[in-house]
Amino acid sequence: MSKFYFFLWLRWAARVVTCSVLLAYTITIVITAAIYFTGSMPNIDAETFGALRDILGFWFPIVWSFTLLLSLFRSIKYIFNTCINNYELKLLTCKGDESIENIGYGDLVKVWRRWFMLNIWLVGSFMVIAVIYTSIFTSYNGVFEWFDIYWLFSFILVSGYFSFIILASRCKSVKVVKC
Repeated sequence: MSKFYFFLWLRWAARVVTCSVLLAYTITIVITAAIYFTGSMPNIDAETFGALRDILGFWFPIVWSFTLLLSLFRSIKYIFNTCINNYELKLLTCKGDESIENIGYGDLVKVWRRWFMLNIWLVGSFMVIAVIYTSIFTSYNGVFEWFDIYWLFSFILVSGYFSFIILASRCKSVKVVKC
């Protein structure tokens, strides 16, 4: 059973990373190109290229924050009805008597809210542990000296593994079945 959760998490994490980063880079490149083309469009030399790279570096974490939320919502759809190591997660109807084979995004709203709140609590727990660790073992004085979107993304990925285990046992509309 632990292999099932690990491989389910691995597929989910790969999907979240790929979708959120590629979408964020695409949007960030469009924003950077729009800034370049609406400006005076100077010749591309080392200084201009460095400025465009700085603009890209500024906008990427901001855009990634939004694309991460979008990819978290979209990725939850693909954890259901996939046979991994002879097990699969099934999404049940509201009555809980039969599974939904063709899952739409409207079917996921209730489960996603539970799963998302579970992730928030798990990430919060990791933050408390990280703050305690950094205050005891490092020279950082505050959270915002080291915390950024990249650390948050790491905490979200780790909490995703534990959230799948907890979700299957705590949510009535999600069931692990043999396939």
